[in-house]
Amino acid sequence: MLFAFLRAPFSFAGCAAVLAAAAVFPVQASECPDAPDHSTPLEALLTEVQEAETESQAREIANRMWEYWADAPNAQAQAILDRGMTKRSAFDFLGALADFDQLIAYCPDYAEGYNQRAFVHYLRRDFAAALRDLDRALELSPRHVAAMSGRALSLYGLSRLQEAREALAEALKLNPWLPERYLADPGGPLAPPGAGDVEL
Repeated sequence: MLFAFLRAPFSFAGCAAVLAAAAVFPVQASECPDAPDHSTPLEALLTEVQEAETESQAREIANRMWEYWADAPNAQAQAILDRGMTKRSAFDFLGALADFDQLIAYCPDYAEGYNQRAFVHYLRRDFAAALRDLDRALELSPRHVAAMSGRALSLYGLSRLQEAREALAEALKLNPWLPERYLADPGGPLAPPGAGDVEL
């Protein structure tokens, strides 16, 4: 199953020169500008996805959300983000972690750096580390529905089932089409207690 938390985009927006500079020169948090404020269009997209009539329509709306979440504060941050996602897609998890560490050091208030690092931790089955990063991502972007669903999955990985159920329910309020919704179906591992019971 492909989860929303795991479907991060690949924008490749950074040019080669910026990539080279990011690899050679250390970055400092004081140099990173504020991340773009996309809260208004993201809220509109959340409304759209709640009104979507088909899964394909909802998926297209979710892809548009990713365009905003993965819009880094500047070209240098974008280059680091894209490089980390490229390494992750090639299963170079340690290389991806190094890039996301660099991105977070440079832009500590950019939520997507934490969300992407959490994704790598999740793939490495380090659910506790993923949860820490997701909590920070959600402090910075409380309605980041992909981070919310990732948090539910990480809690599930830690066998904290009631917390996972609650986290997934909160995410599904924002996007009822999340692929993770099947985990909460009757008989699913995150179904509410008693949801699969049959009355006699």
